Amino acid sequence: MSAIPFIPDNAPFSPEQRNWLNGFLAGVFANVPAVSPAGGPPRSLKIAVLYASQSGTAEGIARKVAKELKAKGHVASLTSLEGYTPATLLTERYAIFIASTYGDGEAPDAVRPFYEQLCLQHFPCCENLSFAVLALGDSNYEHFCKFGIDLDNKLASLAGTRICERVDCDVDLDESFANWKLALFDGVDDIVSGGSVQSASPSSIASRSKTSSGAEQAATPTRDNPYIAQLIEKRPLTSSISSKLTLHVAFDIGGSNVRYEAGDACGVIAQNDRQLVEEILHALNFSSTVSVPLPKGGSTTLLDALLNHFQVTRLTRKMVESYATIGACKPLFTLLAPEQQSNLEKYACDRGLIDLLHDYPGVLRDPADLVAILPRLAPRLYSISSSPSTHAGEIHTTVAVVRYRSHNRERGGVCSTLLADRRGAGESLPVYIQPNKRFRLPTDSNVPIIMIGPGTGVAPFRSFLHERRALGHKGKNWLFFGERSAATDFLYCDELESMHSDGHLTHLDLAFSRDQEHKIYVQDRMREQKQELFRWLQDGASVYVCGDASRMAKDVDTVLHEVVQSQGGLDADAATEYVQHLKDGHRYHRDVY
Repeated sequence: MSAIPFIPDNAPFSPEQRNWLNGFLAGVFANVPAVSPAGGPPRSLKIAVLYASQSGTAEGIARKVAKELKAKGHVASLTSLEGYTPATLLTERYAIFIASTYGDGEAPDAVRPFYEQLCLQHFPCCENLSFAVLALGDSNYEHFCKFGIDLDNKLASLAGTRICERVDCDVDLDESFANWKLALFDGVDDIVSGGSVQSASPSSIASRSKTSSGAEQAATPTRDNPYIAQLIEKRPLTSSISSKLTLHVAFDIGGSNVRYEAGDACGVIAQNDRQLVEEILHALNFSSTVSVPLPKGGSTTLLDALLNHFQVTRLTRKMVESYATIGACKPLFTLLAPEQQSNLEKYACDRGLIDLLHDYPGVLRDPADLVAILPRLAPRLYSISSSPSTHAGEIHTTVAVVRYRSHNRERGGVCSTLLADRRGAGESLPVYIQPNKRFRLPTDSNVPIIMIGPGTGVAPFRSFLHERRALGHKGKNWLFFGERSAATDFLYCDELESMHSDGHLTHLDLAFSRDQEHKIYVQDRMREQKQELFRWLQDGASVYVCGDASRMAKDVDTVLHEVVQSQGGLDADAATEYVQHLKDGHRYHRDVY
């Protein structure tokens, strides 16, 4: 058949230029069918591959799908839903969505305008659209894959036709992605061969999925095949009299296949506190050596399962529901009623499995029932605070140690207390890299950057500053950093002040909330510097925000709009458009959690 032209990934164009050119070629050839038997259907399709990504995972998967579609002779365009409009969707005949869920079951920040427009009451029907959705999420969260589910249901309600059934992928997504992809390609093949879309089910062809060879998996460490890295440095960044502990942690990756870029995160495969696990076993009167099944096949001892494979420190609705069902617990069923959601959340807050066992004893009598109700223990992700150019062979992370007392128990973060209390220098932990392609330094080394990172949010900006210095970038650097007190909580104080003194860090604005009667935060420092801040924006600066999503990031975004409005002489709508333009131009980046 005739080749369908497209710009290959290794062509000398930027991603934006390549997408535009592929779109142009797709438009030119859209009405030119490939050679086919007389009267038969065309052998290639024009397919939009659209992704909603917060950290880059969805984008990476979308690239793989688009590449394989092109290899099969289709015209596949790759586009982020950031800036993509539902009006454009109405012009598509075939569309594939790779959709990550973010926050409280929401679309990624930059994708919300697209979805809000799609949900307008009088949005036209999409009866000419054939679509497929792959939803990405984390089952440790209450609203697992909710955005992908909502998007799939919305497109169906607008009269779109599914090419294959949606699949909801957990963080260990390789197998479910492979099954969905087979179902997708079967559906596409059916369309090309002239058949109707049958919404192929991935589960019906799961047996055909293929996994990577051991050699391929070992080449790049992943969550399921991590690199065992030695802990080579652990030191406090806060003083001994601080009200909290923040650690600088360094791992040795010299001689390994671990590679990262400034802006990426380090995934640490955590282990539960053995003392807590033994308390759970005692409460259940279960033997630690009994064999139990693992989530991905195989088996292990119950002790190993509770230490290394299952989450025991948090309660989810699904856990409570399963526990209530096994034990026919009427009080728990009452909490699970829809109108009791707030009371369920109040009960689950700061409680874990041990609390459930004490509050409602005698329910679990089979170790297999125990592991069946527990979510998989998720890795902990920490923004990398080292530079691959400056700190060769090492990964540095900045870890706030979580400790608190709740419901008459001392509690703590699974991984932060592991690093603080249960692992020392010379010991090892499994690690891997979680790329964050949406949080990268500007490709133009002369572009100024504005970094806003209170607390451990400073981590990627330490990486940025060291990387820019090592690579000789000439762009100006401005950091807004905040913490409780300068005397006890000024993270990386010596490094940052040294960089400020020698001019590498052009501006260093500090906000120590408890060093004066009236609390001061990074957003207050932004207001104080509004004229200079807007001048930098006008000069092309990129803005980066890292840290708490629930309050800080929202407050920073509000102040950014205020600065643009007041200093630019704009009304509220024009200021919103200005900030949206920053996002569209990849000049406003957020890594918030």
